[in-house]
Amino acid sequence: MFKQLLVPVDGSDISKKSLKKVAQLAKSDGAAVTLVYVSDPTPPLAYSDSTMGYMITTKEHKQACEAFAKSIFKQAQTQFGAGIKVSTIHALDISLAQGILDAAKKSKADVIVMASHKRTGISGVLLGSETHDVIVHAKLPVLVLG
Repeated sequence: MFKQLLVPVDGSDISKKSLKKVAQLAKSDGAAVTLVYVSDPTPPLAYSDSTMGYMITTKEHKQACEAFAKSIFKQAQTQFGAGIKVSTIHALDISLAQGILDAAKKSKADVIVMASHKRTGISGVLLGSETHDVIVHAKLPVLVLG
């Protein structure tokens, strides 16, 4: 049914659990998988491992994001067997949803497979739903795993 799956990953438990289902889907369809991690291109005022705020250059921020994305991809790739082709895209975009949609175009995906945090009520309003944004703006099917 699907030949190219785009799968956003973030290292969360929900994301990790969904990868097992993605692997089953890819195996049953003989599909290739592209993992995408989206980083904000704007450096924060302080990194979490710092006790004091300090400025970091854009170049240093991009290097840190790239290193983190590689570690997320390495963890995620362990969920896929030898018969599944897995590639990766590290996107830099201020909008998570837009980064995912751009990666879908780049990878020529025929479906986006995402996990949902199922935020509703006040937490949904405050934190938003990236899955919802992707569904609303996608021009291809979005399969949401719960």
